[in-house]
Amino acid sequence: MAKLAAELLGQVDQLADPLVSLISGQIEIYRVESIVDRAELRASLIINMNQILARLSGDQDADFSAPRHIGRTRAVQDMPLPEVLRAYRLGFAFVWERLLAAARDSGQKSVDALLDTATTIWELADDFSLALTESYREAMSERMIAADRRRSGIISAILDGPTSGSLSAWEVAKLLDLPYEGTFLVLVAEVTGSHSSALPRLEDRLRQLDVGSAWRSRPQHEIGVLSLGRRDPAEVLASVEQVALGRVGASPVFHRLDGAARGLRLAQVALETLSPGTTGIGRLDDDPHIDLLVRDRETTRRFVLRVLSGVLAAPDHERATQLATATAWIASRGSAVGASQLLYCHENTVRHRIRRLEEHLGGSLDDPRMLSDLTIALQAIRVFPEFGNQLGTSSPT
Repeated sequence: MAKLAAELLGQVDQLADPLVSLISGQIEIYRVESIVDRAELRASLIINMNQILARLSGDQDADFSAPRHIGRTRAVQDMPLPEVLRAYRLGFAFVWERLLAAARDSGQKSVDALLDTATTIWELADDFSLALTESYREAMSERMIAADRRRSGIISAILDGPTSGSLSAWEVAKLLDLPYEGTFLVLVAEVTGSHSSALPRLEDRLRQLDVGSAWRSRPQHEIGVLSLGRRDPAEVLASVEQVALGRVGASPVFHRLDGAARGLRLAQVALETLSPGTTGIGRLDDDPHIDLLVRDRETTRRFVLRVLSGVLAAPDHERATQLATATAWIASRGSAVGASQLLYCHENTVRHRIRRLEEHLGGSLDDPRMLSDLTIALQAIRVFPEFGNQLGTSSPT
């Protein structure tokens, strides 16, 4: 084997052309010169045959740089790994046939000697194929990480809001293959426990629904911008809920990609409306007051305390009853009858509770400003449920 391989080493340049023809004849993608140039294929075959024959001739210093290089090169060219390995198998079979032909020319003893060591070449084929495969997968992994980082950087341009020199929403849409105008929402999903993904297999489900998406990963959250197309948001969110492993906040629907930054703020707050440790989707109403409430959480908290301190200082049962009564009263546009139907009690009970509520508020609900303040304070509690917790007896600052 070693002598025959050493003799073939001197013929590698002549062997390259028939091997190029063999591979390109049997594997279609190697005939596409825009992917693999014929001269580049020929050069890589020469390098690989030199290393193969050097190893077979007994040169133990010969390394695996050739298969590693070709693995990385074919990954960059987006060549399918099975086709690359098939070309390698054809190459080793070609070398084996040439060794066998040389042995036959040398006599039966050479043939017998070659056959006795045949396993050597196939073991070497396994070693070369493994080196190629590992290099190919490393390169593909690096490309995927780089693409994810680039895509994450691109999506940051719309999620974090415009900055000097940042891409416009229209440019981002083009780069992410999303429409600039359409039907969108933002998701913020909590990564919980030992799980590496907050929404496993969601992207596969979204593709089946023909919903486009772009994602940014953070240690504690996954953030996605979804382009719903013609899909009903409720249908899409139902798919999200089926795979969610923790809390998920969903923004209201918006219709231009430059609304993603606002959508992110609202989705983050929507997630916080859910109790820690639970699983589900939180959503906020698309109301102009919401933007004011979520912009400065501390200011919103002080506003709720100013309006509702008397109610929040009441014992638990009374506090919960008055908040529920106030909510029903406003939803019924000040109708005791309507509120009683929502609360499943008599309308006179509602009127009594409203008088008690007014005592705690320190004013009449006939006062438009008092009614407006109460409406906004109740909306703030829906956004930040903890603002409705019981207080001590101290006055708000």
